[in-house]
Amino acid sequence: MKYRYLALFAAAALCACSQQNTASDAAAPAASSAAASPASAPAANAPAAQPKNGGFFGTNVSKDDIGGDFTLTDGSGKPFALSSLKGKVVLLTFGYTNCPDVCPTSLLTYSEVVGKLGEQAKDVAVVFVSVDPDRDTPEVVSKFAKTFNPDFIGLTATGEQSIPVVKQQYRVVSAKSQEQSADIYLIDHTAGTYVLDKNGNTVLMENYGRTSDEIAADVKRLLAS
Repeated sequence: MKYRYLALFAAAALCACSQQNTASDAAAPAASSAAASPASAPAANAPAAQPKNGGFFGTNVSKDDIGGDFTLTDGSGKPFALSSLKGKVVLLTFGYTNCPDVCPTSLLTYSEVVGKLGEQAKDVAVVFVSVDPDRDTPEVVSKFAKTFNPDFIGLTATGEQSIPVVKQQYRVVSAKSQEQSADIYLIDHTAGTYVLDKNGNTVLMENYGRTSDEIAADVKRLLAS
């Protein structure tokens, strides 16, 4: 189990939202860069290959003790529990609204995923959790998420709510980089998206760069289970 987690962590390593860092492994998420070329972004419309052995495109993490319920604050300023989404398949991702490219690219991909689901989209929720609660107020993070789809849910921490605790639950790492002042900085953060089944169990990790066709195929399989 230990070695399996290490391999998973390598595949979902820090996604640097800076121009200095680059991906060092073909299996790792592409590094975020404000100057990234279009070729470095996920090929959202590329045809989906067939998963090996009839399984998922994403990495199965169902036995890795990742996840759990949490309560953060939504755009209306009210507490929002992840468990309130039980009955839906959930795409759960972490980032921040000032992210120059990785977060917008990911949310655009998830918007395309929802579009590919048709009527099944009503049984899917996309949740964007900010790792930058100092700047991302409930209103800001909600507006950012809904820019990509009006049904997307943006969450942040207020009061005694703790982003570090949630990050620990989902093995997410984030740290400030290129810090110019208290208000101007980038954040390196774990890329990728967790997919939770209808019972709220964390089943898959979809690495950054996964296409919308591939993610949609995984979601459809979970919806049918």
